Amino acid sequence: MELNSKKLETTSRIIYYSISIILCLFLILLSNKIIDDLDTTTVRPEIENFEKKAVVAELDKKINAVNSEVENLNTKKNTIEKTIATAKENYTNEKQSFDNWLQTRKTLGFPDKDQEVIERAKQLDESYKVEQEWRSKLSTQQAEIDKAIKIQQGIQHLIDKEREAAEAKYSAALKQYELKVFIIRLLFVAPILALGIFFFVRYRRHKFWPLYFGFTLFSLYAFFFGLVPYLPSYGGYVRYFVGIFLSAGLGYYAIKTIRQYIDSKQAELKISTAERAKNVQTEVAEKALGNHFCPSCGKDFIIKKWETPVKTIDSDSYKLVTNYCRHCGLELFKNCNKCGNNNFAHLPYCSACGTKSAAEK
Repeated sequence: MELNSKKLETTSRIIYYSISIILCLFLILLSNKIIDDLDTTTVRPEIENFEKKAVVAELDKKINAVNSEVENLNTKKNTIEKTIATAKENYTNEKQSFDNWLQTRKTLGFPDKDQEVIERAKQLDESYKVEQEWRSKLSTQQAEIDKAIKIQQGIQHLIDKEREAAEAKYSAALKQYELKVFIIRLLFVAPILALGIFFFVRYRRHKFWPLYFGFTLFSLYAFFFGLVPYLPSYGGYVRYFVGIFLSAGLGYYAIKTIRQYIDSKQAELKISTAERAKNVQTEVAEKALGNHFCPSCGKDFIIKKWETPVKTIDSDSYKLVTNYCRHCGLELFKNCNKCGNNNFAHLPYCSACGTKSAAEK
């Protein structure tokens, strides 16, 4: 006995798509695990492998020694600067004291001929000389610091040069690594994508179509999300070109299928209504009745109120349903031969008495 329940049909559709999604999910998890294992077949390069470790180590040793020397020289420079500041402060205080004392001595005679004045002026000159000596030492110290910094910059330049050379070799090795990863992934994913497209084209109407559809979804994910995004330099081109190819191919297939269906329908409508009635399948008839469309031309067979003259409108809704399709002439409703009940002409049994229709007999 054939089951025609709409609820069963809806439930079945949900179950079918659930099977497809669940299968797709587990295939994705499995493929991710396989792809991760495939990546271990080639070793990712590290920048340390391309450095001249002995040369870099020697340069690091030298620059560390120079850094220590510069630090010590800066410490001595700070000490000298503090000493100069102290000497300058002492000189300033002594000069102010001398000026005050000299002003007092002017009232008593000739300070320029006073021996004590001469002695104190010599002491003031000695304080100034001490400050100048420390300033000379500061200049010498700064020269040594500049020399050490120049050596430091030269060593750092050599270190940077070695690192640039290592980075250039690392960049080239990384591109080769990415190419190897791409080829490995492509050899794994490309057959899956091709098989998924084949399943979609060949088995989309198969009784086990949910399984094939789930594999097709997985193949699309494996290509667009499992393969290309790991290759940002040129992966986008591959993805877009394949997307264009698939869109054009599937678009061409869909347009061709739709055109063939339209042409077949147009050719079918040229056949007599009796022949067309014999070709209507029960499943199509059930959907046609439920959605009130003609099973042959697919157009609505219910006449809307605004399509009917006002004089002929009756409160009985069945008056708005025609026995024949007004678009292609196919018989839609007819009376039962036994009880006279009006039935949809393409269903196998009478809804009133259960008598088998003449067409089924």
